[in-house]
Formats: sequence, C-alpha cells, structure tokens
Amino acid sequence: MKSFDLLVVGDANPDVVVGPLRGPLEFGQREQFVEHAGLVLGGSAAIMACGAARLGLRVAFAGRVGDDPAGAFVREALAGRGVDVGALVTDPVRPTPLTAVVMAGDGDRAILTAQGCLTATGPEDVPRDLIRASRHVHAASFFLMPRLARCLAAVFVLARQSGATTSLDTNDDPAGRWDAELLDPVLKFTDFLLPNAAEAAALSGQGEPVAAAAVLAGRGPVVVVKDGANGALAHTGTELTRAAAVAVEPVDTVGAGDSFDAGFVAATLRGLDPLSALTVAAACGSLSTRAHGGTAAQPTWDEALAAARATRPGLPGVPDTAQDPAMSPTPRTRETRSRS
Repeated sequence: MKSFDLLVVGDANPDVVVGPLRGPLEFGQREQFVEHAGLVLGGSAAIMACGAARLGLRVAFAGRVGDDPAGAFVREALAGRGVDVGALVTDPVRPTPLTAVVMAGDGDRAILTAQGCLTATGPEDVPRDLIRASRHVHAASFFLMPRLARCLAAVFVLARQSGATTSLDTNDDPAGRWDAELLDPVLKFTDFLLPNAAEAAALSGQGEPVAAAAVLAGRGPVVVVKDGANGALAHTGTELTRAAAVAVEPVDTVGAGDSFDAGFVAATLRGLDPLSALTVAAACGSLSTRAHGGTAAQPTWDEALAAARATRPGLPGVPDTAQDPAMSPTPRTRETRSRS
C-alpha cells in the first residue's frame, strides 16, 4: 500500500482576510471600518490539502515557504490539520508569500498577493519518491509558479507511471494570458481539471460553463466546473453530469473551491461514481463557507456525506461505511530541506 493517498503541490501562505467592505475601497489615506479581520491559512493548495486531510485522506504537501514567522505559521497550520509537511521546503532567501483578501458586501472579493518564494518554486521541490508514494497528485495555482508550471507535465508523467491519478486547479492568472502553450502539455497528463466557471471561460474562450467544459475536455482531462450557488458540472467530452449546491448561509467564501477540490478527490479515491463524487464535492464547497477563512468549517467525511445525501437522497455509489481504514491520516515527518 502506498504511504499517502494524496500529494498536494503548490502554494501555501497566510491570508489576512478583512471585510465585508460596505462601499468602494477608498484611497487618499481614508480609514474604513470592517466587521471582521483574521489571519488564516491561505493558498489554494494548502486549503485543499487541509480539506482532504479533514475528509480522512493521508495527505502530504510539497511547496516552499520562507525562513520567517509567516513560513512558521504556515508549517504549523498545515501540520496541525494532519498534513505531512516534510517536503515543505524552507527558502533561506525569499520570503513566504502573503495575501490580503478584501471581502465586499455582495460576497465578491479582491485578492492582493505578494509572491515571495512562489516564483522560486520548481520541480526540485517535489520529491520523486513522494510522487511514487502517493495514490493521487494534485497541483494548484498553476499560473503563480512559472518555474513549476513549465515542468509540471513531467511531475504528472511520473505520477501516472507510478500508478497515480492527477488533478489540476489552475486558479486565476493575474497576468490574464491563460497561456495554452504552457498549459496544454500538462493537460495531456491531467485526469481531472477543476476550474471555477470564470476560469473555465478564460481557459476555453467559451462563456457558458457547459460549452467551456466541453472545449477543455477536448484537450485531455475530465473537466469539473465549480459554479457557486449553481452547483457543479463534470464533462468527459461525451457525457455531462450535474450536481446541486448545498443551501447554506455563507459567512466567507474564501477557499470554497479548494474544499470542493478536496471533496472531489477524496470521493473519487474512495471509489465513488462520478455523480456521487460531484455531489459530495459540491457539499464540501458549500459547507466550507460556514465560517471565516478557508479551513475553519471544512467538513468531515460523515458531514459531507450527510449533506450530499440531503441534496440527493439515496445517492448511488456511496458506501454506508464512511470511514475506510486505508484512508485514516498517518502524518509522518521528513527532514526539512532548504534551497535557494
């Protein structure tokens, strides 16, 4: 049996979340009050890893933080949620990335990120033995890490050769290029592409989610599109599957898509059929919005399953025994390495 169910590759940083902001953000040294502010674990990959560990997977994380208090915060937060951080490299020169999230009153948000050591993250930060030891490899924030993006296809090829499945959540492209020449070599070895509706539109050139998913599925992967209150859909290139969102009163939507990713991968690794996996994933995304920050309200497997069954009674393909002994978290410690 492999040591890990899931290896997550990508970004990890503190998020400073403030809001909701009632009205436009003002400059000119104007001070504005908000109802809430918090320092929480951020980074799409980090939130996804925590969500998967909460769902009972054995999870390892590969990425990079700085040799600073922010990096120590990230390392402690991940480990405290059951994620193995032995492959989380400490960069001795560059700082840990930092993100400020300003929440608007209508649920929208602005995201300001200082990249720090993200630009230095590369394939050498993803140990080959860790890839071979994992049943599934997930990568996130593709466009934020150009060095890793250029070599991610090789990481996924090794994963496939080792019998693992793969998934990718590109997240946003701050440059707005959505470079197909950079992405397409990776999609050839990606089992599941997990964009939200806006990202799917930008990646495909198609504004409607089903059309966008169909175009992207033609480039290789099964495409799973997250569409907020509209739920989610999956497109294989020939078959379309839809699942509804779980009705909740959202407190904070930061990281909901990453919790969705965790639910989809966890359900798929447990052997659930595509519709069941999509339904569980939609439940995980919805339930994660019940508290501030990306990880505070992430559900357990039992909670996600109950919410999924409430949305779709008699959900096919979901085992009655929610806890698979092979999925129980078994974090282990590796030696922390530093690279410039």
